[in-house]
Amino acid sequence: MSKLVIVESPTKAGTIKKYLGKGYEVKASMGHVRDLYASKLSVDVANDFAPKYVIIKGKEKLVKELTALAEKSDEVYLATDPDREGEAISWHLATILGLDLDKTKRVKFNEINKTSVQNGMANPSKIDMDLVNAQQARRILDRLVGYRLSPFISQKIRRGLSAGRVQSVALRLIVDREEEIKKFVPEEYWSIDALLQAPPSKKSFKAGFWGDETGKIKLSDKADTDKILRKLDGAVFTVGKVKKGIRKKQPSPPFITSTLQQEASKRLGFTAKRTMKVAQELYEGINLGSSLGGTHGLITYMRTDSLRIADSAREAAKAFIVSEFGESFLPSSPRIYKSANGAQDAHEAIRPVSIDYSPKKIKKALTNDQFKLYNLVWDRFIASQMASASFDTVNSDIENGEFIFKASGSTLKFKGFLALYEEGTDSAADNDEYSAGTLPVIYEGEKASLVSLAPAQHFTEAPPRFTEATLIKFLEEKRIGRPSTYATIINTIITRAYAKRDGKMLVPTPLADITTEVITKYFPEIVDYKFTANMEDRLDEIEQGNIPWKQVLEDFYGDFDVQRAQEMLGSLNIDYDTPLKNMSKGTKEKVQLILTMSRHAKLYLLDEPIAGVDPAARDYILKTII
Repeated sequence: MSKLVIVESPTKAGTIKKYLGKGYEVKASMGHVRDLYASKLSVDVANDFAPKYVIIKGKEKLVKELTALAEKSDEVYLATDPDREGEAISWHLATILGLDLDKTKRVKFNEINKTSVQNGMANPSKIDMDLVNAQQARRILDRLVGYRLSPFISQKIRRGLSAGRVQSVALRLIVDREEEIKKFVPEEYWSIDALLQAPPSKKSFKAGFWGDETGKIKLSDKADTDKILRKLDGAVFTVGKVKKGIRKKQPSPPFITSTLQQEASKRLGFTAKRTMKVAQELYEGINLGSSLGGTHGLITYMRTDSLRIADSAREAAKAFIVSEFGESFLPSSPRIYKSANGAQDAHEAIRPVSIDYSPKKIKKALTNDQFKLYNLVWDRFIASQMASASFDTVNSDIENGEFIFKASGSTLKFKGFLALYEEGTDSAADNDEYSAGTLPVIYEGEKASLVSLAPAQHFTEAPPRFTEATLIKFLEEKRIGRPSTYATIINTIITRAYAKRDGKMLVPTPLADITTEVITKYFPEIVDYKFTANMEDRLDEIEQGNIPWKQVLEDFYGDFDVQRAQEMLGSLNIDYDTPLKNMSKGTKEKVQLILTMSRHAKLYLLDEPIAGVDPAARDYILKTII
């Protein structure tokens, strides 16, 4: 043996080994091998935030094996995942194995196929220390917040709780939305639909009441509506100007991490954690059987926020579209999507590695989850390179004396990308653009016969609770955290009982309310959206080599004062007795016992009310905590 290649997962190791052949030993690090001590802060704040790393418990034997292999090898290639975490793992491995950082061979694969692997091995680079330092800054920031804030929350509220730099912001979003829903006051409004008959064809169509020549009229209640209906009685409906047009619908771009998580939630019902687990499997490699050449990586790297795709992939998609759908389904020029501002462009968008492996062709080799997600990635990518769909549209004002009704319709003229893929929605209401239906042939100046008038009462609706998909979308839009971390954040919120799932909806528990109120009051910067988004920008600046990473830590730590919050919370003087005077003796004794056990009432009573304690007493207990 002369060359050692270290990757992160055993599946990836097996796939790459097949492409490299003899003379290479490919081993997996099984993720991180070194990290901050789990039971200590492990950050020497007084010594320029120096981190104290240690071999992760359970990895000692693996590290010894890798060390022995490295010593016997002529070359060591570090081929961990091509992102911040992967770069940091390579740096930790190089440090542990005693490799010279100036000579260490770092290789990256955006996709796992023979060409990509061989090209990567032929063009190694040095470890990118800016990328490593961005990861170190993020890890230390999260440790400073988590290690100091989590014990504070556990002490003041309930044991076993955790708080995090991004987790706490995500939790606040869920809690704030619930508060919006509780405070929401529905407003009444009415509509009037006229069912009309077109003169030539006698076909019926609908027109909705809009207003009069002065503008739109709001129907606030039944009295307003009845007044309009009385004026409409016996009135003649005349077709006004008929506007015909063509509306085009563009395909969505190929997936990035966040949009893959959102779409898998909407269409497949996958949690973000489940999506990323399956995507990792598809990236690392699936054994397709001997007839298809064994193990192959099926999608490009799944942690990315870039919409860039390789020219070769675009050409392959073009050939497939022509073969399956015909030339007319190609756009007039190749589609090139622009990534969002601040997006990292190290990797392509998420796409199939090879068009040769269509979902139907390899279905038998995939698990049910793998097939569903691969099919989703495949369809989205191919559709992103197809022609737009087009609709014939008709809009007309239907005049009735002093009032105006509006009628509209659309007809699919050319399917384009809709022949393959249509983006998922969270509810039927999200898909209104296809609900207009068609209008019969109508001409300006014609009289339309009235079939019926249908008034209807409506009420405005509160904003919906977050689903995983809508929460991820909001976090991404506000640049809070990184898409690669969303799955872990949401999973932590659920497992810590801060929120429960009601179907797809995320419902905060009372524990979330209290925790968010404490953090918001004593650590406002931690749950401030703009502050957290700005921190992500600064981490990106570190990655680009524009700012020293320890400067970011120093700036943050100066504003993060746990001791101050401890003193403020500990100095609260709560009058427990006055609100208890009107309670029954038995209830009063139980509440006093709870408050005696913990000055700020541990929240073990929040998930299920204590037997015999009425709601008023329980509400009082909650209020005493803050």
